Amino acid sequence: MGKTKRKKRTIARICSMIGVSLLILVILICIPLTLPRLTGFDIYTVVTGSMEPAIPVGSLIYVREEAPAELMEGEVVAYRSDTDVGIIITHRVVKNQVVSGQLITKGDANEAEDISPVSYAQVIGKVTLTIPVLGGIFAAMVTFYGKIVIVSVVLLAAILLYIGTDSRNIQEKE
Repeated sequence: MGKTKRKKRTIARICSMIGVSLLILVILICIPLTLPRLTGFDIYTVVTGSMEPAIPVGSLIYVREEAPAELMEGEVVAYRSDTDVGIIITHRVVKNQVVSGQLITKGDANEAEDISPVSYAQVIGKVTLTIPVLGGIFAAMVTFYGKIVIVSVVLLAAILLYIGTDSRNIQEKE
């Protein structure tokens, strides 16, 4: 086998390996962001330090719906703000007042309990899993530019795989 053929074969293998690696990377990043939604979890990114050190800023949290009356003291819950539309708050249950249908909550890093009780209607569910740092990636991926980057990486991987496969086919014909 000549030097040129060896170089082409090496380049083809490198292109294929990089293409496969990029696709695996995209899949590994997308699995924790999409699979839980198919199994009934809501996913949120933590943007404030009120729950540190238990849940650092930039963490991805997985929230599963649970009957508010079943929530126990010490469990972490996600709920809708009663004052800021669209804001989701993640705090720890200090007390569950079943009779009045309210939770008393507190952020771990906060000195005092939250001023307003949380009505059962505001509760989204219980936080069942947190993954530090991944929330920042999730937040970036759902933006317009994040989606462009993902599509670009997948296209680049496909091109590299095509180059690698096409180069091998040409070499076999020679």
